[in-house]
Amino acid sequence: MKTTRWIHSAIMALTLAMSSCSKQGGVDTALFEKTFKSAEAPVQSSADKVVAAIQSADYSGALAELRSLSNNANLSTEQQQAIKEITAQVEKLIAAAASQAAGAAGQAVKDIPKGLPK
Repeated sequence: MKTTRWIHSAIMALTLAMSSCSKQGGVDTALFEKTFKSAEAPVQSSADKVVAAIQSADYSGALAELRSLSNNANLSTEQQQAIKEITAQVEKLIAAAASQAAGAAGQAVKDIPKGLPK
């Protein structure tokens, strides 16, 4: 029974670590949105998908859409730079979330033996 409780605690700690990472730091999409405001409809739609994914903390979806958007040959230099900057911000958030989640999971695994019967 105690083992199950510790496993649940470990899962909850991992979930908490992941959710707190998505709220801290954040990604500033204002410049990105401004840069793509006057873009043609398909490009604007793709940029809107990026912003929506970031706002819903779907960072992998945002990166996939950013990669797709960056392959568009009709982008201005400013738009290409905006894609690079927001991609770097999203990748940094993903790395921080992974690091914090790994630390929380490692600590939870260390705590499991404490709950086992002796």
